[in-house]
Amino acid sequence: MAAAEAHRVLVYGGRGALGSKCVQHFRAKDWWVGSIDLEANEDASASVVVKKTDSFLEQADQVTEDVEKLLGEKKVDAILCVAGGWAGGSAKVKSLYKNSDLMWKQSVWTSTISSHLATKYLKEGGLLTLTGAKAALTGTPGMIAYGMAKAAVHQLCQSLSSSNSGLPPGCSAVAILPVTLDTPMNRKFMPDADFSSWTPLDFITETFYDWVTGKDRPSSGTLIQVVTSGGNTQLTAANL
Repeated sequence: MAAAEAHRVLVYGGRGALGSKCVQHFRAKDWWVGSIDLEANEDASASVVVKKTDSFLEQADQVTEDVEKLLGEKKVDAILCVAGGWAGGSAKVKSLYKNSDLMWKQSVWTSTISSHLATKYLKEGGLLTLTGAKAALTGTPGMIAYGMAKAAVHQLCQSLSSSNSGLPPGCSAVAILPVTLDTPMNRKFMPDADFSSWTPLDFITETFYDWVTGKDRPSSGTLIQVVTSGGNTQLTAANL
């Protein structure tokens, strides 16, 4: 096997701000990187393009089949699910149904598909990361759809830590729970915010690389709060 293909990782959400950083970071380490997103990532080794649909079954089947064509019998060291989005609003807003549908598609559909792919393609001792939210550890009345979807991701992560979850032997599922990521889109919509309290994307990608390669990896099922203050980022397990 060529050295450049000795290690493999799938990035679900590989065209987003964080996903693109993950693709670039692992490619720079000479890893094979597969991107899964609504559009191809030209920086990735290969891409699975997700077709938009209102049917979860259609999308899940399409992605699973395309990943099978891409990987065949090959296994990956990690699956990083960094797909997601944000929507605000209380239960009173007219857009509640629309927002809930969108949040479910962006966070729960992607996390569920990633979890199933992990049972098929993770190497023994591999890593699956999911993306939750620190805010969803408690009620989120101002962003109900978002909090509801992220809380489901937290529950999924904890379920995957059980020995009978379906993950291969020695594999771990860990969720990151950020507050605000320092993305171009967030800067555009919140130009007057305190950027020193936003988590740099490079910090997340470097943390992922450490965890994937076995350095300071949290135990499976852990929800890791990512809190940045004054430009300093701390990782702490959520006390549930």
